[in-house]
Amino acid sequence: MQATNRQIRLARRPVGPVRPEDWSLVEEPVGALPEGSFLGRTRFLSLDPAMRGWLDDRPSYLPPVGLGEVMRAGSVVEVVESAHPGFQVGEFVTGTFGVQEYAVSDGRGTHKVDPALAPLPTYLGALGMPGMTAYFGLLEVGALREGETVVVSGAAGAVGSLVGQIAKLKGCRVVGIAGGPDKCAWLTGELGFDAAVDYRTEDVRRALRTHAPDGIDVYFDNVGGEILDAALTRLAMHARVVICGAISQYNNEQSVQGPANYLSLLVRRARMEGFVVFDHAARYREAAKEMAGWIAEGRLTAREHLVRGGIETFPETLQMLFSGANTGKLVLELP
Repeated sequence: MQATNRQIRLARRPVGPVRPEDWSLVEEPVGALPEGSFLGRTRFLSLDPAMRGWLDDRPSYLPPVGLGEVMRAGSVVEVVESAHPGFQVGEFVTGTFGVQEYAVSDGRGTHKVDPALAPLPTYLGALGMPGMTAYFGLLEVGALREGETVVVSGAAGAVGSLVGQIAKLKGCRVVGIAGGPDKCAWLTGELGFDAAVDYRTEDVRRALRTHAPDGIDVYFDNVGGEILDAALTRLAMHARVVICGAISQYNNEQSVQGPANYLSLLVRRARMEGFVVFDHAARYREAAKEMAGWIAEGRLTAREHLVRGGIETFPETLQMLFSGANTGKLVLELP
């Protein structure tokens, strides 16, 4: 195919917040397609807080993105050329194709998706990694039981908004922590949370005493830092603290702020457990089927925050995650 592929590559490792000069925009021709592979044109790119961690050269659950490499990202691509019997032109596929306009794949680690069953961006949100993270993090790691009180931070984000809704479906009281009145109104209005705490204007510890008077049975943490510390003071007996992420700490130039109130785990006979969604990959299909059913029944709201722009807008769009500008799953839609 005669086309030019534009890619976002890591130019240098960021220290603190990611800056425009940490990236490079590279153009290269799309070469001949190898037998047994297909060429996909990127339609939707997933932007996730975890991306910041992938840029640091330190041990983690995935190797860091290498200097000069295409930035890692999940995406939905449209097959525009195929030398693979299992993929036909016009089909849509999800996978970790990276921040680039075109990607060549042999099909391993990819999944076909049907836009007739759900909008394509939803396969990067509720029916993608965020949905799987919310499902297994809450139900398996959090060991949720009916009638419990669940508190989730980052509640208006891709994962948090789903965690709260799943907890409501399972018969629990749900309190969300988010930034700003609009997000809090969305949580209690459209999503049906029992209460929402605006961490920008409220004393979180005091608000949790009000909204979780009998304590927190499951705390699902997406932000870390001071909010995690506040939640630890309100744990119920035998509570479970699920560590999913710590977006408040990702851009620190100094050491990560650890929980000062961790002795609450001892007093309340509670446990704190981190998890990585990839550990549950064998059960993705099971979870996606149930999530899709809830969406079809109108019991689960899948919201994507779509930003339309070229591949060159990736760096600035990524910053929306760390400024709190997005509500729901952040997705970059390419022209």
